[in-house]
Amino acid sequence: MTGSNPLGHGRIIKADAAAISEAAAALQAGDVVAIPTETVYGLAADASNAAAVANIYRTKGRPDFNPLIVHVPDHAAAERLAQFDERAALLAFRFWPGPLTLVLPLQPDAPVAKAVTAGLPTIALRCPAHPVMQAVLKQSRLFLAAPSANRSGGISPTRAEHVARSFGDAMPLVLDAGSCSAGLESTIVAVRENGWQLLRPGPVTMAEISELLGEPPLPVTEAKIEAPGQLASHYAPSKPVRLNVTKPAPGEWHIGFGDTTGDDNLSAEGDLAEAAARLFDALHIADASDRASIAIAPIPDDGIGVAINDRLRRAAA
Repeated sequence: MTGSNPLGHGRIIKADAAAISEAAAALQAGDVVAIPTETVYGLAADASNAAAVANIYRTKGRPDFNPLIVHVPDHAAAERLAQFDERAALLAFRFWPGPLTLVLPLQPDAPVAKAVTAGLPTIALRCPAHPVMQAVLKQSRLFLAAPSANRSGGISPTRAEHVARSFGDAMPLVLDAGSCSAGLESTIVAVRENGWQLLRPGPVTMAEISELLGEPPLPVTEAKIEAPGQLASHYAPSKPVRLNVTKPAPGEWHIGFGDTTGDDNLSAEGDLAEAAARLFDALHIADASDRASIAIAPIPDDGIGVAINDRLRRAAA
């Protein structure tokens, strides 16, 4: 699949060794590349290259006050960018590689473009578990800023075709490795001097973090945007979304859960992990349907269901 992408490539290729080498070279040249992670597909660029980072914002139509997550291959690399205390190190040791992003104090000499942190004294870091993203990180020898590979505010992509649908003719090079296993963006935790805050729920649950650190999170009271996913309206289809619906109205595409069958079902067995993995794909299918609006069955608000409901509330806002 090709397009008139002003950034260069515009095609989907299987994420084999040759594709990984091509992606690494493109990133080193300052291009953006869509790369799969275990959470969603990310729109990656060299975090130290101001022009490349600007291409992320331009391609996504993302507001420049919204910081980017920087992906690193391991904990040692992360320490070049951020200051780790004992709690941050404990979180990294337990949950990396994996779907946890840490917001930490920025190292004074961190080699990242200013736009990555949106001028804040903190940086958002993640060590991804996906073998393709890990291979690109190691082969490119870059720190990669990589928000979700979709137009800003739209439905996050968990398949290569979602990336293509979102960007159209402006599609970047996309490494296709099939569906993302987690299907929801990473949990984001800010480690503070006096505790920790949950900035975005995700696959790593608040209960897991609280148990590890031995304390509950501090409340999030500031309106300051420190990490992705904090905007009130986000992850949104082009159609109106109605939540907690067991009986849809005429003209609604109904996404079910458990015994609420619907036109599509996130998990007939009521499995929240399966529902999380399927959520964004189900929203893409619903948005492409011939119905005028979307209705979604109730989802239990516990465990990873907290993260699912967070995404759904923002999609409906």
